[in-house]
Amino acid sequence: MSNSIKISPSILSADFSKLGSEVVALEKAGADYIHIDVMDGHFVPNLTIGPEVIKKLRPLTKKTFDVHLMISPVDNFVKEFANAGADIITFHPEATSNISNTINLIRKENKKVGISLKPNSRINLIENHLDKIDLVLIMSVEPGFGGQKFMPEVLEKTKLLKDLIEKKNLKVDIEIDGGINFENCSLAKKAGANILVSGSTIFNENKGDLKKNIEILRKN
Repeated sequence: MSNSIKISPSILSADFSKLGSEVVALEKAGADYIHIDVMDGHFVPNLTIGPEVIKKLRPLTKKTFDVHLMISPVDNFVKEFANAGADIITFHPEATSNISNTINLIRKENKKVGISLKPNSRINLIENHLDKIDLVLIMSVEPGFGGQKFMPEVLEKTKLLKDLIEKKNLKVDIEIDGGINFENCSLAKKAGANILVSGSTIFNENKGDLKKNIEILRKN
């Protein structure tokens, strides 16, 4: 696993009236990934971006599109989001009737596979699948809305996951998403996360200085 910290700004906090230029600005500001939250109003209580929007954004940047599918049943949408330009497709174990099958569907599209754990979802849901995936996304808020407060109780789960990955000698990234700011980002890193998702902090702190905010999150 790479020791370098990657920053994946969540465009859920961007200005949707100029989403294209926001994505271009994030690339210039040094973002590693672009985090795209997809919500269906069914698996989570909110509606956001669909594949058509991703397709329009795709030509604007070469950055990795880190697409978090909060939709159910997820299998019906894998191909569509893969074709739209997702590089990493992350799903929730609760959104599929067969985790292995969903992993295989994503692999078939030659995309990286992520599995996300909600704050109350336990590691044993995914333990037997760790050797088949690239990333675990730990939610540090209840998925559904941006701007929520970080839940420090997920740090213990992050540490346990990191230990498990090391014990199994696997190359699996640990991403953390939800209320990440300049104060708690160091706790997330100490617990084992090497990819930080942040929306409100990146877009709103220091008068919206994206470059500065990304650097602070990386270094704190």
